[in-house]
Formats: sequence, C-alpha cells, structure tokens
Amino acid sequence: MKDLLGRDEAVKVNEARELFLKQNLREPEAESVSIDDSYGRVLSREITSPEDLPGFNRSTMDGFAVHSADTFGASDTMPVYLEVKGQVLMGEKPRISVQRGEAVQIPTGGMLPAGSDSVVMFEYTNMVDGSIVEVMKTLSPNENIIRADEDVKKGEMVFQGGRRLRPQDVGALAGLGILEVDVFKKPVVSIIGTGDEVVPPDKPLSIGKVRDINSYNLAGLIAGCNAVPLKKGIIKDDLQKLRNAVKESISQSDMVLITGGSSVGTKDYTAQVIDELGEPGVLFHGVAMKPGKPLIGGIVNGVPLFGLPGHPAAITVSFETFIDPLLMRMSGERPFLHIPSRRKLKALFSRNLASSTGREEHIRVSVEKRNGALWAVPVLGKSGLVRTLVQADGIVIIPMTKSGIYEGEEVEVRLFK
Repeated sequence: MKDLLGRDEAVKVNEARELFLKQNLREPEAESVSIDDSYGRVLSREITSPEDLPGFNRSTMDGFAVHSADTFGASDTMPVYLEVKGQVLMGEKPRISVQRGEAVQIPTGGMLPAGSDSVVMFEYTNMVDGSIVEVMKTLSPNENIIRADEDVKKGEMVFQGGRRLRPQDVGALAGLGILEVDVFKKPVVSIIGTGDEVVPPDKPLSIGKVRDINSYNLAGLIAGCNAVPLKKGIIKDDLQKLRNAVKESISQSDMVLITGGSSVGTKDYTAQVIDELGEPGVLFHGVAMKPGKPLIGGIVNGVPLFGLPGHPAAITVSFETFIDPLLMRMSGERPFLHIPSRRKLKALFSRNLASSTGREEHIRVSVEKRNGALWAVPVLGKSGLVRTLVQADGIVIIPMTKSGIYEGEEVEVRLFK
C-alpha cells in the first residue's frame, strides 16, 4: 500500500524493531583492557575467581575473638570470664592463638587468630582488669566473622559474559587481583550531517542557514550508550558526495547515522544510497510514530544505517526508540528483562491531551513534584524547536490504539539519559 507521496505505508514501531532483530549484524570483536579502562564495558566472556575471598577468616566487628563454646549461657546476669591474651593488629597475621577460656582483642577486618570461631562485640563486654574480660552474651559459631571463602570461592563464576561492568563490579575485580578483562570493543557510530542549509556551529549565519545541532546531539547520545561517535562532517545535497561519505563510513564504523535527507524531496538521496551500497538495503522508510515518521532504517553488509529526520526532537525520539536498544545488542550486552529500567518512572499526566490513532505518539514532558506526587507536564511545540528538548526530562508514549491521555491518568515516563 502506498501513501500519498508514493511511499510504502509507514510501518508500526514494533514491526520496524522486528525487522532489525531478524537481520545478521556484525559480531562484536573482543579486546583485553585494564580494569582502569573497564568501567561501562561489556565482558566478552565469563570471569571465575582465581582465589578465595577474603582469603582468611576476618572479624566484622570490634571486639574479642573467642571460642563460642566458652560463651555458652552467658548473659547480663550471668557473665563468663575469659583471660585476654593480647590483640590482633590490622594487616598482620596473628602470632597468638586462642585456647579455651581465652580471648584476643580484634578490630573490624582483623584476621581471626587460630582457635577462635566467633567475635563478641565490645558492647557485650566489660574489662574487669587488664587481663580479664567479662562476656555478657552467648555466641554461635561464626558469629560476627566472615569465613575465608564466604564472599567468593576459588573457581566460582563471578560475572557472566555479556555483563556491563559497574563501578562496584570493577571494585570486585580489583579485590580478586584481576587486573585485565576481556571486553567487547565499543561500537563505532559514524554521524553524517546533510543539507545545503547546515553550517558548523563556529560559522556565522546567513539568511536561510542553520547551525549544526544534530551532530552534537547525536554524539552525546552515542557516548551515553558507551559507544564511540565519529563525526564525518556536513555533506551538501549531492548524491555522489553522500554516496562516498556513506561508503567510507561503512568501512570505518559499526553503524551509520545520516541526519536529514529522509523525507521525500528532490535532493533527499539517503534511501537511494542505502539501497545501492549493499544487501539487504532499506528495510523501512517511514514509521507510524510522531515525531520521527520519515525515519529510514536499513542494513548494508551487516552494518545498520539510519536516515534520521532533520528536526532535533525527532532525532532524539528516533534514537531512544531504535538506536539505543540496537547499540545495546551490538555492544554484546545481555539484557536483564526481569529488571525494570531505572530510566522509567510513574507520574500523573497534568492535562487532557488528544492524539491521533494509528500512530505511536511520543510526547516530550518535564517532571514536577506537586503535593507529594510526580506529574508529567507536556512540553508542547513543533519538533523543530530545540527548547522542547532542553525543557523536557523524558517522553510519554501514547500507543497507536489510544486517542489521548486524560488529566490525572498515570503514565510511564521514559527519562532521557
């Protein structure tokens, strides 16, 4: 079925996503990096522990290391008395052991001396004199201690392949003495700006010209996905120049984003170039969503290409909807579908807002707190207005089957990064 401009009918958002999921993309390559450079990187293989952690029995409290059997029946009214034989120093192996009826003073994190199996907290003790401690609590074996292999056992899998490393994960690697890890290389994404009217931001404007906003917006969005943006400059509306730029970008990167040139005009060559450069070519041209309907999606020899609309709001919505999840797949990350995204929150919609059925509408919203509740306030305006993005905290999606949202209706806000 063709639309009024002779194009195929716009595909639904979920159908457009499915088209990409069915395609064979380039497999991400792996590399070894220092853990200093591993933050936010995706592991290419599982990691097992080379040793027990912490590697020795240690105290979790300041107190006295004792044999738990010596405290049996101890209470406030019936304490037991133990002989203090010395103290454990931090970072050193104890030179003394605990015999029955004895105690050794120990700090939090100190190594448990031989013969002891628990630690009584200072709060449950009193020093009778310099060598006798009064214990007023019955202890169980292993109370207030961490065993040598309680945190991690040698040979145990610590991380699965496909996990994106967080700061605490890198800290765990350091604690295990793992200084290098195998990770997938970051996807490289080429950004090609197009249009005779677009000039770099350092150039003065003349009548009919606009500064390049989209390349900078996209570079930040790409970097926020732990991918590498590669700006290829602004290409004038010339078919051969665009073809050369896209061909070069395919050889240098894992994805190509072309801004502008997705609508139907005499100088809009994006779809033609994608079809000419390799298989399978254009997968769709036009998506049933607002903003972003003119979006082009294609694959050339395993490399995804997108022809993005020229309006900044449409670019951001298209990126969040299609490119962000695709970059996750291309980075090798294994998604945890059972864990809700921290980039989503529930809020009440601030006004009645009508929508046309038959297309998925993405409404830019700011989030406000009123009387203890979160409210999603629409930031209305044309998709070419930069302020609608600057003022927005995220988007609310109106499904294509709904005709709008009522004031006070609970909605899901997808927060921008």
